[in-house]
Amino acid sequence: MPKYMEQKAVPYTTAQLYALVADVGSYPKFLPWCVGARVRKNDGHEMVADLTIGFKIFRESFTSRVILHPPEGDGPCSILVTYENGPFKYLNNNWSFSPRAQGCEVDFFVDFELKNVVLQKAIGVVFGEAVNVMVNAFLKRAAKVYGVQTGVVGNLAV
Repeated sequence: MPKYMEQKAVPYTTAQLYALVADVGSYPKFLPWCVGARVRKNDGHEMVADLTIGFKIFRESFTSRVILHPPEGDGPCSILVTYENGPFKYLNNNWSFSPRAQGCEVDFFVDFELKNVVLQKAIGVVFGEAVNVMVNAFLKRAAKVYGVQTGVVGNLAV
């Protein structure tokens, strides 16, 4: 089933990128294909959120449980996402942020399988490109929220 892993050095702190990814309610403002987000629970360590993804005639909603490991100072941190309910057989998504001399290193992983075999095959064709667009949407959002920083930004032109 589709899996995607990426590691990228970026010129933002671990706390900045953690805050950006943990702000699930803002996803529809900048994340392609995310047309709705609702956080049902957030106690700072665990979140339950509903996302609605839409593209042309395709529209699906799902619920995820998000385990938050916030940074202590500018130390490492992570966000772990597991599937609760919706069109997936399973969904695992992990973000890890580790400090570097300038900025941080982001490790991103996603692995999922849809219940609908036809839709799964259709998504498989464009999966890598679509995930790359979404990862870059987070980096563009960081540039907008925190300003354009100098340093390595992977293959993203900011």
